[in-house]
Parts: sequence; C-alpha cells; structure tokens
Amino acid sequence: MTEICVAQMNNSEINVTFGTSAVNEYPVTRMSAGVLATQKDVIAEEVPIALVYNGVSHAVMLATPQDLEDFALGFSLSEGILDAPSDLYSVEIVQQPQGIELQLDVATECFSRLKEKRRSMTGRTGCGLCGSESLAQALRLPAQKITKKTVINSNVISLAFHNIHQQQKLQALTGATHASAWVNGAGEIEFLREDVGRHNALDKLLGAIAKDAGYKKSNDGFILTTSRASYEMVQKTASAGINILVAISAPTGLAVRIAEALDLTLIGFARDNSFVVYSHAENIQF
Repeated sequence: MTEICVAQMNNSEINVTFGTSAVNEYPVTRMSAGVLATQKDVIAEEVPIALVYNGVSHAVMLATPQDLEDFALGFSLSEGILDAPSDLYSVEIVQQPQGIELQLDVATECFSRLKEKRRSMTGRTGCGLCGSESLAQALRLPAQKITKKTVINSNVISLAFHNIHQQQKLQALTGATHASAWVNGAGEIEFLREDVGRHNALDKLLGAIAKDAGYKKSNDGFILTTSRASYEMVQKTASAGINILVAISAPTGLAVRIAEALDLTLIGFARDNSFVVYSHAENIQF
C-alpha cells in the first residue's frame, strides 16, 4: 500500500491509501444471524491508472491494478488510438504517488493522429461519452459493419455461463468485479479478465486476445460479459471484429440499435437455460 494525499480540509491533509495489488484484506465488523464478529475481509482495489502516450497523458481510468499491459493494448485498440497491436512498441508500468502510469511507446503515425483528436477523458469510469467535446465525437463507431459471421449453437451460451462463474477468481474473493471472457465454439473459456469496471475488463480481454500469437480471428467464438451491455461494450466488441456479444444483464436501447446496424448479435439476460436475443438472431442455432 502506498499513501497518497487526495484532499485537504481545514488546512490539514486527509490521507488515504491505494493498493498496488488487485485485492487487500481489511478489518470489518460483520453481523450474521444475530452474531457480531470482527474479522478480515478481502476487498477488490481500484487505482487511478493514467495512460501516457509518447510522454503525453491522454486518459485516467479507475481500474483494478492487474493485467495492466493487456489493459493498455486493449484500450488503445478499442479506442482507435492504435490500428494494430504492432503499433504498440512497449509498455512501462510506473508507480507514482497518486496512482499508476502506463507509459506507452507507440508508432509516430498513431501518436500524431491522437494529438489531433485528443480530448480530455479524465475520470471516465461509467460511460463512453464523458469527455467528448462534441456530439460528433460521442459515438466512436467502426467505419464498417462486422464482416466476420460466426454462428454458434444456443447450448454453448448456457455452458459458458456456467464456466465463467467457476473462473472468476477475483469475484469469488471480493464479490466486486466484472469479468469479460472469450468463449470458443464449444463453450470453453479461453481468455478471461476481471476488473472493478466492466469496460476495463473488456479492454483487458481484448488486449489479451490481440497479443496472443495463437489466436486467430477465424476461430468461432464470442465474448461473454458479466455486466450489462451498454453502447460502449458493443462498440469495443465490434472494433475487434467480433460479431457476438453475450451479457448476463440487460442491454441499453442504444446498444441494441448500434448492434443491429453493425451486424452484431447482441444477447442479454444469459442464464443456465435462457437468454434473450436483441439483434441478428440468425447467428444463433436453436
């Protein structure tokens, strides 16, 4: 744990700490069945993570401090900062008094484009529009529809729902994290990433997929998220060329309309034996 000053009140500093590990133990008082007990609880951490491109800070996110190289690559690809994983030359993780910096060395062409489009996104944690300077910037949609046409059997959705809960290690410890997983055509989870933020978990997953030399975009599969399916979850999935997104919770109306326009199959309320298809049901074999 590293102590940082975050506020000042009555001329005295109020100090808090942030954890550099994904979880930490904290003393708690627990009431259960009328019995009061003092014990330790495992709690997920969230830390300010600054993404710095070629020495210029571009965004600060609150995220769980693990799989940060995956996060750096996935965020950069899904936000359109990089065109390909090869545009990222290196990532250096630097602990600062106020958080963690991810210092990215990226291709000159990508950095020049970033400087032209750069906008403030400091503190964005919940939606994809905060920090946009105009309505035209708000919806960062892919330039074209998804060309990949993966078709999956409906049975693998229930299988994946069962499998993802078994692999959520942080969620099992803390009860506070989301997960995003890449699921193959047999319903097996090949990649899984967790974070306190659903967008961060998806970016980490996309980064892990992008840097895996054995992964082929031709593989049949889909993304499963334990969160709701907001607009940005659809946008990030589509930006990776993946045409099926399955969410355990509900989608938003904007997410449904964009999924329809991009030829993405959007599924919500995934459970053991049920789900709801909101767009492009032709990609599901019933």
